[in-house]
Amino acid sequence: MIELDDIDRALLRALALDATQGAGALGRRFGLSQPAAWRRVRRLEEAGVIAGRRLVVDRAALGFGVTVFLGVKLATKGRVSLEDFERAVTAIPEVQVVQHVLGLFDYRLRVVARDIADFERVLRRRIMTLPGVGQVEANVLLTEERRPGPLG
Repeated sequence: MIELDDIDRALLRALALDATQGAGALGRRFGLSQPAAWRRVRRLEEAGVIAGRRLVVDRAALGFGVTVFLGVKLATKGRVSLEDFERAVTAIPEVQVVQHVLGLFDYRLRVVARDIADFERVLRRRIMTLPGVGQVEANVLLTEERRPGPLG
């Protein structure tokens, strides 16, 4: 575990909001030289605190106006059915996130679609035909607030 000081936390908050910021801009913002800011960011990356930088795509701008969270309970359980289900579900492009969870359902999926009719097509033709699928529960996303995380 790495010790974080106030500047490290401030750098993480700034990068969580905009990961495209360079060491020069970060340094100016937090009273550091460019090399000092770069060294701090590099130290955080090497320690695994910064695990990567992501590009956030506006799904609606690409024509995907509906996001649905699906809870999926497998009808049969066992190592083979879990692996078969995971392999098959990750091949569906509309399925953006696959989470193996503990609770009422075995999996939680984040599915994007152009509209509700498109989602129904994906659900009927792709998801419900996956190996081992039993019960499915859908929750349509109405709004979403993105937050930078525990350092915000």
